[in-house]
Amino acid sequence: EEVSQEYILEMTDIVKEFPGVRALKGVQLKVRPGTVHTLMGENGAGKSTLMKCLIGIHPPTSGKIVFEGKEIRYKTTLEALNSGISMIHQELSPVPERSVAENLWLGRVPLKNGFMVDHKKMREDSVALFQKLGLDVNPDAKMGDLSVAKMQMVEIAKAVSYDSKIVIMDEPTSALTDAEVEHLFRIIAELKAKNVAIIYISHKMDEIFRISDDITVYRDGEYIATDRAENLTQDKLITLMVGREVTDMFPKVDCPIGDTILKVEHLSSGRAVKDVSFELHRGEILGFAGLVGAGRTETVETIFGMRTKTGGKVYKDGQELDIKSPEQAIANKIALLTEDRRG
Repeated sequence: EEVSQEYILEMTDIVKEFPGVRALKGVQLKVRPGTVHTLMGENGAGKSTLMKCLIGIHPPTSGKIVFEGKEIRYKTTLEALNSGISMIHQELSPVPERSVAENLWLGRVPLKNGFMVDHKKMREDSVALFQKLGLDVNPDAKMGDLSVAKMQMVEIAKAVSYDSKIVIMDEPTSALTDAEVEHLFRIIAELKAKNVAIIYISHKMDEIFRISDDITVYRDGEYIATDRAENLTQDKLITLMVGREVTDMFPKVDCPIGDTILKVEHLSSGRAVKDVSFELHRGEILGFAGLVGAGRTETVETIFGMRTKTGGKVYKDGQELDIKSPEQAIANKIALLTEDRRG
């Protein structure tokens, strides 16, 4: 049968069932070479599961995957990697005790005389690869000593070193500074110029509209739509993702802001939280912004008694509280909805 070469990847009618759960209900994805194709959807929509079906972590229950005109079904991520599909995970999985170079060439180290590891060549190959990508990473550094951004860059370099035709990036900018995001986007542009397809998973709207060529939306394990990015707006996208108009979801409520209910002064907890002060008023939503590791979660965990307070004061309705456990926080009518709600 004639296979269209317009798409480098075609996933059709993909079903993935876990015991008692139908995570993917016959979804599709068509990716053009040399483009950034963004997958959108709320948490649990099935984006990451679909990618895991592609790269052999969770083989699909049923459905068809065609890559470069051939039907494929990978049993392992290594098989996918060797065929030209690599994934940079949210949860990076390097070997922290080993050097950057060793992590880069894991499972395919260059050998001398057929059995000795050729460390010199491994280092030279690493340097050449980093230079090609404009990365400032020391190949001799211990992987565990690198920042999350640098680790991610090493993972991207690894994908490039395998001559990947498709690179999947799952929330790649969640731990990056603005400058690091710009660098990542430059690398993405270079990969596109080499006709590599990027499958990009993100929730950040400004980012998505800046780099996407095509966008596919999933909802509750179902395929909703695919369109060129220029045909979509932020409101249209959100409506596709959640299935109702944005104005219906978040009607503007005028709410009078009342007295100070929570006052935090010079709060500290070990090295994670240093000298944090803020006031929260009744009827107010106060947002904490910052990168992964900036201390936002740690601040609320300290107030909630999950972390030991090493300095500072917390007042509720003018009364000083000395909360040492979540039970005490709950008794004082303070609740915490955690980031990881699965546990």
